[in-house]
Amino acid sequence: MAAASRPDLLERLAAQTAKRERAQLLRRLRTIDHVDGPWLETGHQRLLSFCSNDYLGLAQHPQLIAALTRAAREAGVGSTSAHLICGHRTEHAELEEALAAWTGRERALLFSTGYMANLGVLQAFLTRGDVCVQDKLNHACLLDGAKLSGAELKRYPHADVAAAARQLAANPAAAALLATDGVFSMDGDIAPLRELATLCTNERATLMVDDAHGLGVLGTNGAGSISAANLGQHEVPLLMATLGKALGCSGAFVAGPAALIDGLIQFARPYIYTTAMPPALAAAALAAVQLAQAEGWRREKLTALIGRFRRGAIELGLPLAASTSAIQPLLLDSADAALAAAQSLERQGLLVSAIRPPTVPQGRARLRITLSAAHEEDHVDRLLSALASSLRQGKT
Repeated sequence: MAAASRPDLLERLAAQTAKRERAQLLRRLRTIDHVDGPWLETGHQRLLSFCSNDYLGLAQHPQLIAALTRAAREAGVGSTSAHLICGHRTEHAELEEALAAWTGRERALLFSTGYMANLGVLQAFLTRGDVCVQDKLNHACLLDGAKLSGAELKRYPHADVAAAARQLAANPAAAALLATDGVFSMDGDIAPLRELATLCTNERATLMVDDAHGLGVLGTNGAGSISAANLGQHEVPLLMATLGKALGCSGAFVAGPAALIDGLIQFARPYIYTTAMPPALAAAALAAVQLAQAEGWRREKLTALIGRFRRGAIELGLPLAASTSAIQPLLLDSADAALAAAQSLERQGLLVSAIRPPTVPQGRARLRITLSAAHEEDHVDRLLSALASSLRQGKT
């Protein structure tokens, strides 16, 4: 009798999906047929993209392609095993050494994705009875990692250092970790890292920074938001960053003291029990690390394009968020308005993502515009003109 009344899980999931579709919040896949720099071809459309995280324009760089194909010829495609069995190749070791040197850390450890890296770090570091304090706008994987660890998760209002201090002070006897994005993925603003570092020093808490959107773009030679804040390994022992954004590849790494990396190798389950990334991909990422450091003109060009966009958006009175990074959100409040604006832009040949709840809070829907060194000034001008037209139509 009890089994007959048990809910059907597939039916429940289908009902939840239908509810989201009725609210016009359904996520949909789009297949891209061809990529040419910032241009994408999908179906019969050729669209100028402003939604890629390829901030330095490296994803199609000939040196990355050459490094990948050369390593694939020599090492094959798959690594065939987890790092701790026989999957850790020379290409992985060389990339880890380069990442550690670039970010000013003793050691680095590769993960297959940024999500897995954050789950691995938080699960290895924290346990029941500990406290994990996080910014409310942190990426989902930081929040999920804290929940899976069993630690008490406390979230403070965005970038509110005083609130973070109160959260830490509420349980002074517990081991504590404070985690924050370096550059926030949906708002584009930069965390108050120096103030958070001082707080963590005073409270004997460990500071962790997810620099997925800062590495390659900010700091000396693109070393990231921690470098830009003039902080080092002592102030920020835990650094996580990804290889799939400014570096144009895929994967992630954690960098910090040798004791951190030794501990993760022993206790980070997503590292221990996952097949290592393809060695050819590690070779391509190494080429990207070298280019990101050597070709500072890419950051200079990106900075100039960001400035051009912001000046134009302000002149047009567009609802621009306070971001100086490559992520430039236009806050349109309602999901319907964001979706309508994105559709209008697409009709004008531009691809921009409409970000809606639950990715962002209710009433905070937006167009998430991302700029790249692969763009040109006339691309930015075309975007500004199309935005002005789209938002003007939305008001009529």
